[in-house]
Amino acid sequence: MNAATSTQSEPVDAPAEHLDVVIVGAGLSGIGAAYRLQAEHPGRSYAVLESRAALGGTWDLFKYPGIRSDSDMFTLGYPFKPWRDAKSIADGPSILRYITETAAENGIDRHIRYNTKVIGAAWNSGASRWTLTLAQTTPEGVETRTLTCGFLYSCSGYYNYEQGHSPQFPGIENFSGTVVHPQFWPEQLDYAGKKVVVIGSGATAVTLVPAMAERAELVTMLQRSPTWISAVPGRDKIADSIREKLPPKLAHRVIRTKNILFNIGFYQYCRRRPESARKMLTGLTTRILKDESLVAEHFTPSYNPWDQRLCAVPDADFFKAMRKGKAEVVTDHIESFVPEGIRLKSGRVLEADVVVTATGLQLLAFGGIELTVDGTPVNLADEFVWQGTMLTGVPNFAVCIGYTNASWTLRADLSSRLVCKVLGFMDRQGFSAVVPRPERTLNERPLLDLASGYVQRSIAAFPRQGDRHPWQVRQNYLLDAATTMRTDLSKTLRPVPMSKTLQQVS
Repeated sequence: MNAATSTQSEPVDAPAEHLDVVIVGAGLSGIGAAYRLQAEHPGRSYAVLESRAALGGTWDLFKYPGIRSDSDMFTLGYPFKPWRDAKSIADGPSILRYITETAAENGIDRHIRYNTKVIGAAWNSGASRWTLTLAQTTPEGVETRTLTCGFLYSCSGYYNYEQGHSPQFPGIENFSGTVVHPQFWPEQLDYAGKKVVVIGSGATAVTLVPAMAERAELVTMLQRSPTWISAVPGRDKIADSIREKLPPKLAHRVIRTKNILFNIGFYQYCRRRPESARKMLTGLTTRILKDESLVAEHFTPSYNPWDQRLCAVPDADFFKAMRKGKAEVVTDHIESFVPEGIRLKSGRVLEADVVVTATGLQLLAFGGIELTVDGTPVNLADEFVWQGTMLTGVPNFAVCIGYTNASWTLRADLSSRLVCKVLGFMDRQGFSAVVPRPERTLNERPLLDLASGYVQRSIAAFPRQGDRHPWQVRQNYLLDAATTMRTDLSKTLRPVPMSKTLQQVS
């Protein structure tokens, strides 16, 4: 039986199974990482450990109405698998099918071990390997297992899949209706013909409002302050034309390049000419809503575009729901919940049968795995990220971190290719373990440079980035694509001798 594909547990007293590489997470990033690994290192044994009972990550977890991407699928999709669906901004089920197809077509699904959560990872420099402590859910309950590996790659993102951000609202226990959080959407929730209040103004909220407005009596988005929202085409007509004329793989590459250049150009425009960008975005929204005062009150944020991630609404569905009278936006603060709804500080009471707390996600560094190196717990906040992928002080360990200003997969795929390059470098040099180390002191910066509340609440618990390459997590795919795979690994990757502890060589 192949150790890399087995899902049977060994007896408790048997030696721990050993794999060359363990990938944590079977979402968009993890499946992409597995593809790169088996394409570039086909002889290596590996497994993808997934804590849930199904693959897909975000796209399997979230079930709320209207769930969709906020990036175009030509860049959010994999470079090696063309996106063939009609819509550029795709719904959650379509994305899940795409990930599932990728895993099945490449035999990756045979390497996935479901219901297996990594709760601890202990590095031993003497043996040059990780010992993973796993919580494995079986019909009989949760069992603890161990597994060893030579290289550990965390592709679990940086969100807490088990808990969202839920502020304590005063008087919520007095509310006579139903309160739900988008992360844990009840399948049987009936909101047809009812009044719904969605608390929040981020991507989840602007997705929920038009989707729920199709069946609800009225959907009100309650926000403390405006968010930048921009209407985008749900279908890319230029992409359609290109796909008609070129073979699928070539068309995908051309469209992907077009969209990358456009997105980077728009981001740079917003950062370098914020006042001009503000006028453009508010002008576009005014053209749709035809009400300058409404736009000024509810859709003109105090911060500049891309200080926080910009929310995209395909085919202006959010604004169209407002124009039809099926949705509204209220900018105010909550004083307290009351039996019939929410009382605002202005004195107005928003009547509600259902309240959706789209108040954001919680960050969790790399799935919450507790790392130790030679018996010493790793404090992530003390470490720096190298090439946006590996960490100082932690040998043979990589993380997958996507872009905040572009499609996640653009950075994720570069990270996976870099991990494969590192593995090849280790083979050629005869190194059993490597760890990145700066040549001189770094000036630290937060890992994620966004002002968003969900980032600011938790970013102090994450590793830091430096002020120069390769320690800087650049938000520029063109620069990264041009330099990442050309990096001279010998300059900043150091071997970890098996006969010494990490502290002795760092």
